[in-house]
Amino acid sequence: MFHDNHSKSLITKFYTMKLIKQITNGIILIAIGLLHTYCALSSSGFGKQFQEFSKSYFFKISSGLDEFPAMAGKTNFETFAAFWFFYFGILIIPLGVLVHSIEKDKKILPHSFTISYLVVVLVGCYMIPNSGMTFFMLPHAIYMLVSNSFKARKA
Repeated sequence: MFHDNHSKSLITKFYTMKLIKQITNGIILIAIGLLHTYCALSSSGFGKQFQEFSKSYFFKISSGLDEFPAMAGKTNFETFAAFWFFYFGILIIPLGVLVHSIEKDKKILPHSFTISYLVVVLVGCYMIPNSGMTFFMLPHAIYMLVSNSFKARKA
C-alpha cells in the first residue's frame, strides 16, 4: 500500500512540474491583463462607470483634451481612472502574447526588454505602492529578469 501511494505522489508531482514548466512569462502577463480587465469591469471595480459608458455605446466617454487642465478643462477622474485601469489590462494582453510566442519557441527575451519592464514596474510600485504593481507585477518582473538571465547564460 505504501508503495502504491508513493507512486501516485510521484506521478502527481511529475505532472504538476510538467504543467508549471509550460507556464511562460507571457502566460503570466496575459493572466495579469485578464485579471486587470475583469477587475475594471466588475461591480467592485469600475462597473458603475462602465454602465454609464454603455449608455453611449462606449463612444466618446470623455471630452478628451477639453478635460485637460492646461486647456482650462476639468478632468472627470472617475472616468479617467476607469478607462486607464481597463485599457492597461487590454494593453498587457498582446504584450503577453508576444512574450509567450518568443518563449514558446525556446528563445530568450532581449535583456533590454526585461530591464525596461522592471523599470516601468518599479516606477508604478513607487507611485502606487499598495497596488497590483507591487504585489503581482514586481515579483513577476524580477522572476522574468532572473530566469531570462539564466537562460541567456546557458545558451
